[in-house]
Amino acid sequence: MGDSHTWAAVPGAAQRARSVLAVAWSCTVTTEGCPEEFTGAHSVTGDGRVLLRAPEDSALSAAALLAPRGELPALLEFADVAPVPVRNRIRARLRLAGRFTRAGDTLLFQPMRVVLRQPPGAVVITPADFAAAEADPLALAEARLLTHLADTHPDAVERLTRLVGPDSLHGAVRVRPLAVDRHALTLRIERARTDGDVRLPFHAPADDIAQLTERMHVLLAQAGSASCGRALQRQRTDGDG
Repeated sequence: MGDSHTWAAVPGAAQRARSVLAVAWSCTVTTEGCPEEFTGAHSVTGDGRVLLRAPEDSALSAAALLAPRGELPALLEFADVAPVPVRNRIRARLRLAGRFTRAGDTLLFQPMRVVLRQPPGAVVITPADFAAAEADPLALAEARLLTHLADTHPDAVERLTRLVGPDSLHGAVRVRPLAVDRHALTLRIERARTDGDVRLPFHAPADDIAQLTERMHVLLAQAGSASCGRALQRQRTDGDG
């Protein structure tokens, strides 16, 4: 990691954290020093609280039943995994410290401390900013969009490398779509022993799939008029041979 590239708008930390939470399918819950994995068991309220449906025989359910005043301190951890297979596939980790209370048949988690960890480091987000933020408008469609791009249009990914500086492409053996948000498409450039990410900014934010389609067509048109990414093609040929 650590490539230096042209600046592009990026989602704020609170929005990025809400995006991680919105798409996460599983989480690790730690209470009283006991971690448990839950898959497909949680949902998120509009203000970022987490509703968890814990099995009756889980340690979490037992601890919540015995919690003094009905409040159970807990730590929730979520991992943001790149939809397309790449090296170093974890893009971010979200840690929420707070407490559970009962809400009917479910447990309601109120975050009191929010930490988002992603390159280049960790960011502490205030609970108020976290509650007020919204997930990126493309977050729920991102996995489908990126896998479609990687699996169905590898030629388009190849063409987009023409927008990447030659220094970043030096030694590249593979380029894969890593992420997309309303501001940009991010490519992961893999070399023999290292990798780096490049953001290709859109000319304007995209708030839905139709707008994203138009932004991608503009990027591809720009790439079509740019010089050919010979370094990447040569490295790929050498690596495949």
